Amino acid sequence: MERKLLWNPDKVISEKSNIFRFISYVNDKYKIDISNYEDLWKWSVKEYEHFWESVWEFTDIRYSKKFDAVVDDIKRFPGARWFVNSKLNYAKNLLRKNDDTISIIFESEPEFSIIEKISWKTLNEKVSSLQQYIKDHHEIYSKSVAAYMPHIPETIISLLSATSLGGIWSSMGTELGPTVIIDRLEQIKPEILFTVDSYRYKGKIYSMEENIKKITEKIESIKKVIIFHNRNGDYISSGKGIYFDDIMKQYNPDELIFRDVDGNHPLFIMFSSGTTGKPKSMVQPTAGVLVNHLKELIIHSDLNENDTAGYITSPSWMMWNWITSSMAVGSRYLIFDGNPLYPDWKTIFEIAERNEMTFLGVSATYINTLKGMGAVPKDFYSLKRLREISQTGSPLSPEGFEYIYMNIKKDLHFNSISGGTDINGCFGIGSPILPVYAGQVQSKGLGMKIACYDQRGTPIYDFVGELVCEMPSPSMPLYFLNDEGNRRYFESYFSFYYPEKTVWRHGDFVIFDSKTNGIIFLGRSDSTLKPSGVRIGTAEIYRILEGIDEIEDSVVVGIDIPGDQKIALFVKLRRGTEMNQNLEKKIKEKLRREGSPRHVPDIIVEVKDIPYTFNQKKVEVIVSNIMNNRPLTNVETLINPESIEYFKNIAIDVRKRLNIQ
Repeated sequence: MERKLLWNPDKVISEKSNIFRFISYVNDKYKIDISNYEDLWKWSVKEYEHFWESVWEFTDIRYSKKFDAVVDDIKRFPGARWFVNSKLNYAKNLLRKNDDTISIIFESEPEFSIIEKISWKTLNEKVSSLQQYIKDHHEIYSKSVAAYMPHIPETIISLLSATSLGGIWSSMGTELGPTVIIDRLEQIKPEILFTVDSYRYKGKIYSMEENIKKITEKIESIKKVIIFHNRNGDYISSGKGIYFDDIMKQYNPDELIFRDVDGNHPLFIMFSSGTTGKPKSMVQPTAGVLVNHLKELIIHSDLNENDTAGYITSPSWMMWNWITSSMAVGSRYLIFDGNPLYPDWKTIFEIAERNEMTFLGVSATYINTLKGMGAVPKDFYSLKRLREISQTGSPLSPEGFEYIYMNIKKDLHFNSISGGTDINGCFGIGSPILPVYAGQVQSKGLGMKIACYDQRGTPIYDFVGELVCEMPSPSMPLYFLNDEGNRRYFESYFSFYYPEKTVWRHGDFVIFDSKTNGIIFLGRSDSTLKPSGVRIGTAEIYRILEGIDEIEDSVVVGIDIPGDQKIALFVKLRRGTEMNQNLEKKIKEKLRREGSPRHVPDIIVEVKDIPYTFNQKKVEVIVSNIMNNRPLTNVETLINPESIEYFKNIAIDVRKRLNIQ
């Protein structure tokens, strides 16, 4: 196994880091002698109560009542409850400041020339006005609220206003079509929907009026739509709508109210990809998510109040929740709305240079696109204050790692991270005191007892296996909505190795490196699609395709390429129908319109049959294994095993058409 060293922190960097201070903190507190990261990790999963209490204290969690116990029963997996009987408020932790320093820097695509700087004081005032309106007209404590928004400051204002009053937050980006949004909102039944009248993308402005109309007609629980006027767009009409501008005229800023909730009160409802039906609605706890986020942001990512940090993300993606929690650090939150490659690759680097960004978060797809364009940012920008690039979404190749150091900046911490929406955080993550090796996530996350298992459930090193977590962690879901007896929750993560072992199987192929203690992520081992790092459920695509008369059945899989996935859609057509350009165009337009651009496959291929099990479950994993040149398993479960022969015969041609070697 080749291990190419790309960066090694010097002593000055290491000793100035938050994790260095954290090690000193726990050494002093518990009279121990930890001197390196691996020993710290081992201590964090062995003495988990001491570790998580130390994180709570070190990151300065604001609360009205501290926990009675760190965890109620570590052996209850799933089901352990963390920070038992604590009382706190998420928004209060993020709104620690109320002064004239900058809280949010907002920039749009250059064509719209939007640059705004919002002080902490102004942010508090806007949250106050919206909070007062909600309090006077709606009781949202322990109730779902939803946002259908782009990545703009008003999305943050909505989040803070809702969670300050004990609301349970769910957000979806405007890049998603109404069909996908309705699938989510039907499950959570929100009373309030936050949205905008328009959004911007690639130099164009798109009205939200028709989408909002479709959603409000379908989701009867929505009583009020709070609309933010998005710069440059036109105002719209909505029968249930009120503009935020009008709320501001009615309510003058006042002292903020923060309703404390139990530490295990729901904070977020996150949506899974929905591979076997509608997306799972995963309910995540307030204290667990907040403490875990601050562990990753402060201890692993080394953020402090002097930083300017931002991620290229959308409210649909858990990275939006993750980077938003950085406000609790007191750093400046840089928000970008639009396509990061429009009008050209320089857009993000112009913004980073102008605002002296110290922390920039990107996806593997973004890096690979820059690499493919031959972009060399270091020739145009000094990026003198940029000390860290974080990357996630999908695995990045060793060549992608090298591109960062050769073409962007040679002296920075490249922090490749990997986790999931499911835990609203990371299993694998970096540290500023560790070296960076090409293609490897630097380390196991502190407090995350993860391992690489073979098919028999034996921990292995230096070979491909399944990523598992052997112990509960604070941000794991409390439960799924509409999941009687936690059946779907258990089947999603715990059934693979059960009853021999009860561990969380995450659905990633990995290699644990025995020499570096790093982790090589190889892609999904389940049927979730992740084009450009965005999780898409195959069921979302199937639901949209059901409206096309020519299609009898279909199966969609991801074909892995370095740092990304290509999406292949295989369709079985009704008798008398043939695949042609018009039908292909019809399929792609419907997926783009009702799903999103990311729902559109890279290739559409007609097939004779689709593999099914005896209990009538579509078998995506076998098709995926064929297309990705992986060994086939469980063929004996098929009711029509002959169907896979056709996929075997066309696999080489499909990969050729996609320019995959």
